[in-house]
Amino acid sequence: MQIGVVIGTVWATRKDEALAGLKLLIVKPIDLLKPDREIIPLVAADRIGAGVGERVIFVGGSSARSAVRDNLIPVDASVVGIIDDLEVEEG
Repeated sequence: MQIGVVIGTVWATRKDEALAGLKLLIVKPIDLLKPDREIIPLVAADRIGAGVGERVIFVGGSSARSAVRDNLIPVDASVVGIIDDLEVEEG
């Protein structure tokens, strides 16, 4: 699992039939070890209702397909949680 922030939404009228009904979000991963400019956003499927500006937990690979409950859906990332709060100890 990784954490990220939702920075946008993707609308695609023409797409694979398996993606019908899925909300697609642009998620920028949060990596405390890399400068912000080096982090590349990704598109993640969302079934839990996250919105722009929210911090989320997302998964990739086969876990992403499991999260949308169908291993045949062509997704590489899925949002699986909305973060209420987090605490990071610097050191």
